[in-house]
Amino acid sequence: MKKRLLQLVVAVFSIIFIVGCSSTSALEKKEEESVEDGEVTLYIVRHGKTMLNTTDRVQGWSDAVLTAEGEKTVRYAGKGLKDIEFTAAYSSDSGRSVQTSNIILDENKKSDVTLQTDKRLREFNFGSYEGELNHTMWTDIAESQGKTLDEWMDEGISPKNFANSVAELDKGRVKEGENWPAEDYETIAKRLKESIDEIAEKESGKGDSNVLIVSHGLSIGVLVDILSEGYELPAGGLKNASVTTVKYKDGKYSIDKVGDLSYIEKGQE
Repeated sequence: MKKRLLQLVVAVFSIIFIVGCSSTSALEKKEEESVEDGEVTLYIVRHGKTMLNTTDRVQGWSDAVLTAEGEKTVRYAGKGLKDIEFTAAYSSDSGRSVQTSNIILDENKKSDVTLQTDKRLREFNFGSYEGELNHTMWTDIAESQGKTLDEWMDEGISPKNFANSVAELDKGRVKEGENWPAEDYETIAKRLKESIDEIAEKESGKGDSNVLIVSHGLSIGVLVDILSEGYELPAGGLKNASVTTVKYKDGKYSIDKVGDLSYIEKGQE
């Protein structure tokens, strides 16, 4: 009788414990589900100036380290961004972008995040033109369109025209096994949009967020182009270590500032 009574007591307490745990678990799950998607501010930074930038060489998937001046400018940008609490940080897997990201995060006083790399955030792949003088590639593009270099440049360079022109020219220059074929605009835009959508949706699920993204001049230009069709880039393109801010909420993007140099200026003060 006593043994049966003891078994009954144990069974009752077991049921109470299980029900209590289930209720707690359900409550926690409900709280997690109740978090509304937040507004994400994307701070998209162009990497610092590199040695290939200095020698005016084509630098897409090829890579180079930042110059001393390039490091200094990025550090200024990092100081200007130091009070922004980043909830996440992403970079292309190119060394110059990773180096830039680490300098900015090193200067940041409020963030404790692990940098994540994504090859989809890379610069254009220029195929056989990689490492060539920019002047040579630009001249080839102009001549392919029946223009002088000055005429071509005076018209303004759109990311779409630029990418497609290089891809077409590269078809006759590709050497199998030596270089990847140059990417056309559609290929570049697709990978960049997939990356930015994935980042924005993921971070929005955590509530209001500030996200650091380090990429490349032309690639950032494409992002601006596809997120806000018809948006005109600054004359001369985006400067090294400039910041482009984009807002994301409920699946929609809005461009805030493009090629902003104020964070560099603030860090110099």
